[in-house]
Amino acid sequence: MRVSVLGTGAMGAGVAQSLLRAGHDVTVWNRTEERARPLAESGAVVAADAADAVSQAQVVLLTLFDTDAVVDVLEHAAGDAPQDAVWVQASTIGVAGTETVVQLAQKYGITLVEAMMLGTKAPAEQGKLTMLVAGADDAVSVVEPVLDAVSAKVVRAGDQVGQGTALKLAANAWIASITAATGQSLAIARALGLDPQLFLDAIDGSASDSAYAHTKGAAMISGEFPAQFALDGLRKDIGLITDAARDSDVDTTLLDALGRVYADASAAGHGGDDIAAVGTAF
Repeated sequence: MRVSVLGTGAMGAGVAQSLLRAGHDVTVWNRTEERARPLAESGAVVAADAADAVSQAQVVLLTLFDTDAVVDVLEHAAGDAPQDAVWVQASTIGVAGTETVVQLAQKYGITLVEAMMLGTKAPAEQGKLTMLVAGADDAVSVVEPVLDAVSAKVVRAGDQVGQGTALKLAANAWIASITAATGQSLAIARALGLDPQLFLDAIDGSASDSAYAHTKGAAMISGEFPAQFALDGLRKDIGLITDAARDSDVDTTLLDALGRVYADASAAGHGGDDIAAVGTAF
């Protein structure tokens, strides 16, 4: 398929690599062109602007940072894509942001589906993401080859765009919580005179075990935080989750605490590091 990937940050670039490996014709665009240019070595066409990027696309994949970026792309490029192109909103932009994008899609006559990416840089590059998909059946069927190329698992969240976002927010609340909790437990073990590795050994194979705790815990123990999921990206998501929870009358006590902990780690200079750097806040 002819697929355009708009936004080549860590996730967008990884997804583009997986699409190329699966044999799709991939065009990429990024606001900062230098970030997209390395994908040309793998066979992608690097477009000068978003309008050029979508001009021949069958599927347009939006992997952008926030609502403003998605809205800007839609307003500048919606009219340049083929009328039968399916646009796949894969950016984490929250409930209100998604409602705005749905309204814009209706305004411009865009066929829109949602495919939230659950995973980090490595699974994106390996084609092993979990995709949280929502939209009309006929539109989702069009993009199935794209989903197959980038995912190990597809979860159908519903038939309305917005349900994928809801599921992504719930999932990222869990990721934010378990990562911070791992950092807290390691800090407590260390402060009480133990090798923090003993905490991970203790939960290993138990009912409370988590592969994520071991992955992020190992980074916390080593003090090395190469970004798989940037801390400031998750901090943005925590804000979106907190807004959605508050608007739905869900208590935000834990989310508020998580927001403070991740903000402390960011203020200490770890915003661009992996989310495992939240452990430094303890």
